[in-house]
Parts: sequence; structure tokens; C-alpha cells
Amino acid sequence: MKFLNKHKGKIFILIFIAFTCFTIYDTYNMETETKSEIKTNSKITKKETVEKQNSKEEKSKETKVLVDVKGEVKTPGVYELTQNNTVIDAINKAGGLTKASDTSNINLSKKLTDEMVIIVYSKEEIKKMDEPKMQCPPCNNACIEEDDEKAKLKENTETETVKESNSKININTASLETLQTLDGIGEVKAKSIIEYRQKNGNFKKIEDIKNVSGIGDSVYAKIKDNITV
Repeated sequence: MKFLNKHKGKIFILIFIAFTCFTIYDTYNMETETKSEIKTNSKITKKETVEKQNSKEEKSKETKVLVDVKGEVKTPGVYELTQNNTVIDAINKAGGLTKASDTSNINLSKKLTDEMVIIVYSKEEIKKMDEPKMQCPPCNNACIEEDDEKAKLKENTETETVKESNSKININTASLETLQTLDGIGEVKAKSIIEYRQKNGNFKKIEDIKNVSGIGDSVYAKIKDNITV
């Protein structure tokens, strides 16, 4: 007790100093956290602003076009769209098709151009045209053109070729098991094909498979329509 009474003043000062330091430290931490939050929120806001600006710039880059939609649509008229839109977008903008419409001569996927005229004909009008998929007045910019038909035909032909090619067995890459699915090719001949590939490299043409031991004209005749290189 004597010690406490003797040093009471000093103890009080030490407690006061400790309390003051704690208060200052706590205040500093609060200010630091507040600044950090403000900085973080500022970054988020700035990022959102940049994203919005970029979005606006992207939209502004889309060139506006005016198209005139006529015929068998619910609300014919001139509409503003962009070059990224297609004929079907313009038709939908005009309220969609009527029940009497016939789009067999219209390229619905065609991209729009400025001052484009889109005319949707009725079923009766289409019947009067000699070749509904080809014949179309020059004033109708949405018609299927001969080039469109040729491109479509070429695409279909290429697709069929790919499908046909994919259904055949590639003798340069086929496994032992796959080769054995060919008529007249058992395990021994399949192994011979693989050994030939390893020694001589890939077959240049399907006829080269006759160079493999055990595969003559008779076996080749059985498999030639089912193999590729």
C-alpha cells in the first residue's frame, strides 16, 4: 500500500499514456481501413465506369441502317436496325409475318444494308413466279440469289463428302482392332498393315495397301470402298 501511495502519481501518468496510445492506434487503424475501403470502392466504381464506356463504344460501332419492310408483314414501314442484324430481324421488327406470307424466295439470314428493301410476298404471288426460289424483282433486296443457292449447294456437297470420309477407316491411323473390322482383314493382316506403316511411313494412296504382305487384289477389292488415307 505504501508503494502504491508513494507512486500513485506515476502510475496514473503511465495509465494515461497507455490509454492515449491505444486511442491513437485504434483511431489510426480505423482511418486506414476507411481509406482502404474508399480506395477499393473507387477502383470498383472506376472499373464499372470503364466497362459501361466500352459497352457504349461497342454499341456505337454498330453502324445504323434504315430498311423498308413491305408486303406480308403485320406492320410495314421503315425501321432502324444495325448492319449486324438480318432480314428476319427486320421482319420481326415489323411485327412478324402474316398468315398469307411465303418466305420461300427470301434469304432470312441475309445481313442488312442501308436503304435495303425487303418485300415479303404472299402465297398467291409466289405461285405466279416461275421459279419461286430464284425469280424475284430487282427491287427486293432480300431475295435468294443464284449465288446463295450455289453456295448452299456447295456447302451441302462438302458436308456429304466429309461425312463419307468420316465413315471410312483411315489406314494410316486405324488401330489393330479397327483394322480388323474390314472385310477380309484378320489379326495377322492387321498387324502387317501396322508394321508396314512403322517401317515405310504413311500410305500415300489406298492402293498402296496392296504392298502389305498378304493383301492382294482380291482382299483390296473387298476393302477399297471402306478405307481412306
